[in-house]
Amino acid sequence: MSCCYGNYSVSERVHEVKLRYCQRAGFQMNLCGVEQVMSDHAQDERKRRKTRYGGPQARGKRRRGGRELEAGMRGVLITCNMTERRCTAEAYSLLNEYADQLYGPEQLADSDSSSEDDVEAALQKEVRQFQSTAEKQQRRFTALESGANNVLFIRTHGIEPEQLVHSILQDLYTTRRLKSRVILRMLPVCGSCKAFPEDMLKFLQSFLQPWFQSPSQASYQICFKSRNNSQSKRDDVIKSIAGLVNRLNPKNKVDLTDPELSIIIEVIKSVCCVSVIRDYKRFRKYNLQEVAKGPANQESLQQEAIKEADNQESSQEEVSKELTNQESSQLELATNDADLHEGKPVVKKDLSGQEQEKQVVAESKADQTEGQNVGGAKDIKELGQV
Repeated sequence: MSCCYGNYSVSERVHEVKLRYCQRAGFQMNLCGVEQVMSDHAQDERKRRKTRYGGPQARGKRRRGGRELEAGMRGVLITCNMTERRCTAEAYSLLNEYADQLYGPEQLADSDSSSEDDVEAALQKEVRQFQSTAEKQQRRFTALESGANNVLFIRTHGIEPEQLVHSILQDLYTTRRLKSRVILRMLPVCGSCKAFPEDMLKFLQSFLQPWFQSPSQASYQICFKSRNNSQSKRDDVIKSIAGLVNRLNPKNKVDLTDPELSIIIEVIKSVCCVSVIRDYKRFRKYNLQEVAKGPANQESLQQEAIKEADNQESSQEEVSKELTNQESSQLELATNDADLHEGKPVVKKDLSGQEQEKQVVAESKADQTEGQNVGGAKDIKELGQV
């Protein structure tokens, strides 16, 4: 029993549907090549899907070579809040603005697009340009992947990161103008190395000398932060760095309230970023949002600082009073010992009010007991005479 659709059989109906499918896909062929066309088209779709979603580019390792944070790089480490693309745009704008003020506008490589009549000279010029592409294409700011979420690394070329970031924060601190909405903290990276204890100590031995080696000396603190790294322990790293600074100059002192210098250690995966910066407490841990706050907050902070200073002065006065009292008591004891050795009676001086009251009460009680004793004796004598 055969089924048919009008004047067509099932097989003819299937071939007609296939032909329409091929025509929609852009093929014009007869019914004989319909099946081959459909199979080729399906294979092309599979290849396209593989290259787009699950091909070797997606499954392979991330390409290295200049696009990720590596040891030996210098730049600026920037933290943001869930919007890295916008943070990159704000960082480029902010850094270029202040870099133009400090170092002048960026000088880019000239690209001569004029055609030359001499073909050999044009070819030689292209060869020279191809050999020096890396140097010509190197901008003074390049955004790289840091290896951590919400953290951006801007590599610098021919610019001192510490000077640039300090000038930005100084301007924000004086003008109270917030020039970024996404950027939270902006930390300069003056050097970087592998995040292994041996490599870190070897690098810091020479890196910290300009600030802490005698005759230079300063009060300091160590700020450590680790991301996506479980090998570097905070306490161990801080102890080792503090010992290294003490060996460079024993006069270097740790100050956690108001240090002159702050040693910043930022570990991300296998890279350790290091910097030595000033005004870390004053610029609110290099947080752009906090530095640019209104004067009301700053006044409250100043009042708190004044109160703390007053409390410290009062505590110092109390300590000085206690020391003077201790010294006076020691002098009294020394004089009493000397009088005892010479056979003189010991006289107590400067008794407190409570001690004097106790002494008066005791003397009055003694007088009363003596009066009672004398009265009783008189009565006994009178009875004897009778």
